[in-house]
Amino acid sequence: MLTVVVVLNVLISLICLYVAWRVWNLRRALAAAADVLTIAERNTYSVLHGAPNAISNGQVGVQGLRERYQQLELQLQKVQQVLTLLGLGQSVWRSARRNASRSQAKRLRRPKRNRRRG
Repeated sequence: MLTVVVVLNVLISLICLYVAWRVWNLRRALAAAADVLTIAERNTYSVLHGAPNAISNGQVGVQGLRERYQQLELQLQKVQQVLTLLGLGQSVWRSARRNASRSQAKRLRRPKRNRRRG
């Protein structure tokens, strides 16, 4: 009977030793994972720490660019209007010159009439 108790105690001790070894390995794995997560969190913090200021500065810059773009659009519209007027003026000028040169050519082509003196 004593042998059975000793054998059972040894088996229970071996099972407890195996469980303790597994728990110890699990603790090491969890500690390594925690270390990796801590390093990742520190790196993420160092990278993203300045992000709110950078985003704010970017938004201010974008707003400034939008305003400048609107100003440039207005200037572009004015330049397009001026160019349209210049093109129209050029067309009118060419047309007037053509008409003037045609009328001058007609005058040159007309035969002179002899006037009779009475």
